[in-house]
Amino acid sequence: MLMVRGRAGGTELTGTLYERGERAPTFSGAPDEDAAYVWVCDEFYEVDSGGTTQLVDGREVNLAFESPMPRGFDTREQALEGAKEHVRTQFARIGIDPDDVSLEVEKSDGYSST
Repeated sequence: MLMVRGRAGGTELTGTLYERGERAPTFSGAPDEDAAYVWVCDEFYEVDSGGTTQLVDGREVNLAFESPMPRGFDTREQALEGAKEHVRTQFARIGIDPDDVSLEVEKSDGYSST
């Protein structure tokens, strides 16, 4: 699996790209299990009040989160481009220029230590 991380405005967003042969999460709305690549990441937008407060570019932003919207892709290239576009779009939804988002892709074994 790959972790696709975007950083901008003093904050970051990371999503997971499950590759061919890896078991992506299954839940209502998940892509067909036959999808070769599955992207899963939070979706959020700025609200006037309520939500979760996050410091972005030196200002407090109230974020409301939507259910993750998994997407299936046929090729690795399509999946990576879709993941990067998704991350840029989330930053744009809170007022950050998508061109200011620094992106990185990292291979993950699916396990984290705490």
